[in-house]
Amino acid sequence: MSNLADHFSERGSLARAIPGFSARPQQVEMAARIGDALREHRVLVAEAGTGTGKTFAYLVPALLAGGKLIISTGTKTLQDQLFNRDLPTVRAALKVPVDVALLKGRANYVCPYHLERNGREGRFQSPQDAADLRLIARFAEITQSGDKAECPEVPEDSAAWLSATSTRDNCLGQECQYYKDDCFVLKARKRAMEADVVVVNHHLFFADVMLRDEGMGELLPAANAVIFDEAHQLPETASLFFGENVTTSQLLDLARDTRSETVAAARDFVALIDATRALEKAARDLRLAVKAENARFGYTQMLGNDEFMAALEALGGELDKFHQLVESQAERSEGLANCLRRTQEIQERLVTWRAPEAPEVVRWVEVFTQSLALNATPLHVSDVFRRQMGNQPKAWIFTSATLAVGSDFTHYLNEMGLSDLDPPTETAVWGSPFDYGEQAMLFAPQGMPNPNSPDYPERVAEVAFPLIRAAQGRTFVLCTSLRAMRRIHELLAERIAREGLALPILLQGEGSRSELLARFRRLGNAVLVASQSFWEGVDVPGDALSVVVIDKLPFAPPDDPVLAARVDYLEKKGLNPFFVYQLPRTVINMKQGAGRLIRTEQDRGVLCICDPRMIDKPYGKRVWRSLPPMRRSRVTEEVVDFLASLPAPASPTKG
Repeated sequence: MSNLADHFSERGSLARAIPGFSARPQQVEMAARIGDALREHRVLVAEAGTGTGKTFAYLVPALLAGGKLIISTGTKTLQDQLFNRDLPTVRAALKVPVDVALLKGRANYVCPYHLERNGREGRFQSPQDAADLRLIARFAEITQSGDKAECPEVPEDSAAWLSATSTRDNCLGQECQYYKDDCFVLKARKRAMEADVVVVNHHLFFADVMLRDEGMGELLPAANAVIFDEAHQLPETASLFFGENVTTSQLLDLARDTRSETVAAARDFVALIDATRALEKAARDLRLAVKAENARFGYTQMLGNDEFMAALEALGGELDKFHQLVESQAERSEGLANCLRRTQEIQERLVTWRAPEAPEVVRWVEVFTQSLALNATPLHVSDVFRRQMGNQPKAWIFTSATLAVGSDFTHYLNEMGLSDLDPPTETAVWGSPFDYGEQAMLFAPQGMPNPNSPDYPERVAEVAFPLIRAAQGRTFVLCTSLRAMRRIHELLAERIAREGLALPILLQGEGSRSELLARFRRLGNAVLVASQSFWEGVDVPGDALSVVVIDKLPFAPPDDPVLAARVDYLEKKGLNPFFVYQLPRTVINMKQGAGRLIRTEQDRGVLCICDPRMIDKPYGKRVWRSLPPMRRSRVTEEVVDFLASLPAPASPTKG
């Protein structure tokens, strides 16, 4: 890779192959460091600011280095973008004969067994589900990959996909009649084993490695290098997969699949069909026993909920009866035998969750609108992740726009178990090439009350409105809670209507995230009020977005059971949890939210952070010093004048 920099030069391979390509110094430096790490099998943690071009910065040295490479992305969207756009572009520019494969979780591939079984039974919630399943069946006949992303005729969230795909739980494996010749999951894994470069996502990486499923568990030992893009998401994703859970959704799926298998192979055994109904009722009763939604509770909190504890006891009893009945019929088909295995695994996890707490594991309950999860989460993932890294010589590259607090990586290295490796982990920060001093302004409004004040949402709306009016819409209002989001949306909608402004105001939840973003871009003058699911992975370059308002510093709620347990753990070790854990996480989250504003060299806009703690508290400096070097203001009129100087938005479109 001695000529690595040449590929990025004005007359290099990238410039010749990619219209408009121009390298940035940060990109070339980053590529060189990654090239060294790949060659020497080192661990490198690299933060690259927005606009650095980090994807090309790791792809060029990685493809030139040769050998087996795994690239893991934060989301399936980024995974598809990397596989379908970025990798083919760089591969063609470098003219390297690299074979590339895409590997997703099994729920992304059509399962011939479940498609055939559920299509034959014909039991659907709606006529639309039945129509969607017919479309999937036609797609399955012509597709090479079986990847549902290649079937746009059926929405990704259609209930029909549940009937046409498998899960780890209900896959029959080698017992399936389609396993050898027609299993799309197996074909995708075979392609991945043969390829030079395999593109996965973090969820699949951890799920397969932890469960020792076929796939990553086999690919990892063969790899010369692993690159994690959007690596800031790894600690949270790892916690999810290094723990265990039992969910009401798992129980409902088990009941549904058992009923389907019983109808197919043991129709005469009506008692088992009745038992599936009883199990469904017990699962739903457990969810209804908690009078909340989108909430988290610690195990000790739930001990005081008599209705919940009674429902949990009843669920355990129904599972025991269910187990006996499934066991009596398990030999009648591979499908029923698989349902028995799943029942036993859920029973074991339920017993573990109800038993005395294991050291350094926190038990907690999460409640959603339609479901409930019993979680057991490790207090830290560092030891487990280091074990997954193993002792085989390979390079590990972790990159994202948000990994450090300032230039300090201590928090991230400790979370991931990378702080005391031999040889030591290398770290590097490359700032954004954007001219933030010219392109952006950081606004910290004066006179804001304590963020816990009852009237705080009203004050946020008061601060946001003049900016929205000056920018003619084109605003994200990002909130740290759903309650604040709804209230701020209500207040802004009233004010916009009262002032007679023709500005569409969108609210998270009115459609899928992708639908809302598409509408926001298309309208060109919209206001979107959203919560933290829009803080990252959202890209709106150009004039459609000129203002980002953040209501509060995104500290996790102090009553969050996982946070509370980690705080207690750190205190017992004699550490200050606020400065060691809570503040660094908040800074990294804050950088993600701020990163929505400036996406290209042409973008200009205002980042408004309403929380007075950024100015009033000593630790606030660590927050704003970690943000891009925008010019700063505390005066509304200055900010309004800056927004008034921006080019007017394009004529809005309807929709």
